[in-house]
Amino acid sequence: MSTSSGRDGHPGPSATNERLAGAVARVVRNGNCSGCGACALVSSRVSLDLDEDGFLRPSVAADCAVDAATDRREARLFRRTCPGDRLAAPRDPRPHDSATFGRYVQAWEAWAADPEVRFAGSSAGALTALSTWLVESGRAPSVVGAASDAERPARTVPVRITSRQEALAAAGSRYAPVGTVAGYDPSGPAPLVGKPCEVSAARQLNEALGVPDAASPIRLTFFCAGTPSQRATESLAAALGVPADQAVSLRYRGNGWPGEFRVVGRDGTAGAASYEESWGRHLGRNLQWRCKICPDGTGGDGDISVGDFWRADENGYPVFDDADGSSVVIARTERGRALVEAAIAAGVLVARPVSLDAVEAIQPLQRTRRETLLGRLAGRLAAGRRIPRYRGYGLLALAARHLSANLRAARGTRKRSLAPRRTEGAADAVARVRADS
Repeated sequence: MSTSSGRDGHPGPSATNERLAGAVARVVRNGNCSGCGACALVSSRVSLDLDEDGFLRPSVAADCAVDAATDRREARLFRRTCPGDRLAAPRDPRPHDSATFGRYVQAWEAWAADPEVRFAGSSAGALTALSTWLVESGRAPSVVGAASDAERPARTVPVRITSRQEALAAAGSRYAPVGTVAGYDPSGPAPLVGKPCEVSAARQLNEALGVPDAASPIRLTFFCAGTPSQRATESLAAALGVPADQAVSLRYRGNGWPGEFRVVGRDGTAGAASYEESWGRHLGRNLQWRCKICPDGTGGDGDISVGDFWRADENGYPVFDDADGSSVVIARTERGRALVEAAIAAGVLVARPVSLDAVEAIQPLQRTRRETLLGRLAGRLAAGRRIPRYRGYGLLALAARHLSANLRAARGTRKRSLAPRRTEGAADAVARVRADS
């Protein structure tokens, strides 16, 4: 589904003549940027910074002189790479298909065999265990991932993991803006651990550059419900008694499952909020627009994707009581399956096969978002916004089975798209935390 008109209804520039600055600005202006950082790989003229709403956004330097041919070439590469411009589901053959999780090769319930890694990770430490094993076994010199900024712990930055200690330091989800893929080398040896949009950008960049999957780094990803504003982190930390600029430690999850949001200040003051409070009532309510129209929150472009294998209540919905972590690990490709099986054989992961039908019941958000995506895209169009071009996700068939829900989603999305953006501030967070306590 796509459109060729901008917000004012006039046709945009032709793809042949569009310049990089215009192509990047169009994605950002229409709320389709995910802040993945791939555009910084496309051109050295691109830099990424937080905007006034607290989201990571690119800009193209105006004072870097390049010839018109180079500019247009970079614009073409950007359009083929950026998941806010276009996204096509993988076309390689895979034996299984799921309406919620997409196509895959094999799935397991799994957890890190190492108790310390399992405890530190957000959902059983599977990605931390794989990252540690990859570098310690010599399978990779490093792994590209994300972690807390050493100098500003409330911020999140791309990192290169080269040891168990660094993998443990990066363990635990980071519910904040970060452009991890900016550190990716399409033909290098370092695997990428990133959000679904980041591994999608990496895969599309490989295709645009003609780098076959077999010659590209392994892509590891995780189930994602969206990227909150950096302001959401800062306001929640302040509500818990620790201004973000005074933090010496800030974790969103981990150290137990699902783990707490926990922040510690320079003076020793500490504040904490449960996962249900921090994500469900605060961070998850401050997402960027691209996340709300994402066609793939479960990592279909990765070689391996990992998500929480929540326990369920009597109605089948997830419960967030502290427990030993458990993950669903999905091999999307044959090389992903080979890696998981090797990790199991090496004693890195403990795993047992699982049906994704069972996982679908405990991931209701991912299921609902996929079923109603066409309605939300229609709502964005009705509000005068361009939308990304999505192909291969079966959205028409899903919408036909859930017509009423898509109509409601279209109306709601149009209304929200026309409303002014409001990012929750510290006072709002204080009121919310107090109300939930």
